[in-house]
Amino acid sequence: MSRITNKPHLIFWISIPIIILIGILNRNEMLDVNVHDTYFVFSKTDLTIVMSILFAIIGLGYWFMLKADRKLSKSLNLIHIALTFGGILLIWILAQLFRESIMEYDFNDNLTLAIYIISLIAIIGQIIYPINIISGIIKKPNKTSG
Repeated sequence: MSRITNKPHLIFWISIPIIILIGILNRNEMLDVNVHDTYFVFSKTDLTIVMSILFAIIGLGYWFMLKADRKLSKSLNLIHIALTFGGILLIWILAQLFRESIMEYDFNDNLTLAIYIISLIAIIGQIIYPINIISGIIKKPNKTSG
């Protein structure tokens, strides 16, 4: 746990090949998002590429702060990582429970609502990242003994 909070860029960079592999395996699948009367259709491959780029940028920001010898909050690092990866994992698990063949609208509607709420929490949790980076820039650099 200490390694994750001290070097959070590692978990983001390690997850990039996994995300790309999932995108390659699901290259023919689409993601449909219905917002009122409008359908937005995304290729899962495009979604994984965008996610990989975002994770690379986040990892790069954490890495720059480490190389600039700036102190980041370990608790904010942990919260950001938990909301990011925990949210993605919960959304994936709930999406597997979605029933298309059985017409249980109440179950699917509640499941969709849960997915939307978890997505919103994960997206709002991304605000923690710039707050942590800005507070790390404002704080004085780490003092090395010796």
